[in-house]
Amino acid sequence: MSKKALITGITGQDGSYLAELLLSKGYIVHGIIRRASTFNTKRIDHLFPIDEHESNVKFFLHYGDLSDSSQIANIIYNVKPDEVYHLGAQSHVRVSFDIPEYSGDITALGTTRILDAILKSNSKDKIKFYQASSSEMFGRARPPQSEKTPFCPCSPYSCGKVYSFWMTENYREGYGMFAANGILFNHESPRRGETFVTRKICRAVVNILAEKQKYLYLGNLDAKRDWGYAPEYVEFMWKMLQSDKPDDFVIGTGESHSVREFLEEAFAYVRLNHKKHVKINPRYYRPVEVEQLIADSSKAAKKLKWKPKIKFNDLVKIMIDADMREAGLEPIGKGDEILKKHFPNRWWKSD
Repeated sequence: MSKKALITGITGQDGSYLAELLLSKGYIVHGIIRRASTFNTKRIDHLFPIDEHESNVKFFLHYGDLSDSSQIANIIYNVKPDEVYHLGAQSHVRVSFDIPEYSGDITALGTTRILDAILKSNSKDKIKFYQASSSEMFGRARPPQSEKTPFCPCSPYSCGKVYSFWMTENYREGYGMFAANGILFNHESPRRGETFVTRKICRAVVNILAEKQKYLYLGNLDAKRDWGYAPEYVEFMWKMLQSDKPDDFVIGTGESHSVREFLEEAFAYVRLNHKKHVKINPRYYRPVEVEQLIADSSKAAKKLKWKPKIKFNDLVKIMIDADMREAGLEPIGKGDEILKKHFPNRWWKSD
């Protein structure tokens, strides 16, 4: 009998990769999406069956919203999943300062709605729950940050994630639920949203190369992050729920690089001078900035054999090659070579 998984945030970067991973493992995958006037399923369109009436269809979508507890409860009751991966949130940190109430409702209370729906579904002992926690919860805590580092959130987004972390712990300890927190540090890919700084840089580099854009406007170039490759992190989400007991894990590469380093690496890869094209716009600064995040993933390395294959320089090449291909340009190819080397039999669709 195939396992059933339910994914919130399935149309996002992580959700799309996770859906592919689970399908490759024989799961029946259900996803929750918001009803909108425009299509927002680009990352998962290739997963839809050619014939929806086929008897072996294993991919289903349900309309729902993290602000609607009754609909969330109905979906969980009807799907009866074995595993729930809660990836949905208002996930843009800078935007959370502009819409703090909405960010709290979706990012924080949305988690409570799902946990409570699981608890009241009469399947709390059968459903395993994964909470997508964030390195932003550490905020200004001194790096490197591990599971023992106190949280110091510096944005409405990260405050919501801290709330969700502790609610996950609360339902685990109070009701005996299998509920685990994955504290993932920044992880990127060609599927990263175009408003996030790494993808914004990569797309701009390609557009400048194609003479479709002249300048790239950014905020704080000195912020340092621990950047990894999204498909690897998604595999670890799944691995966490295959354990006998629920636990919390920090996941990252253990390296920290600034936004400035990222843009320098990206421009250098296509032999462009970033100084001619990058301008600073104060509107992209956060009211409160997180200066440096570095993961201490020693617990995950010891208990679940976590060892990332893709590090910073390789990540930039992978993303630039993919954006060049999407723009109709011939990729330089080093990123493609890296993927072939480390993932010769990769389970996700080539980006």
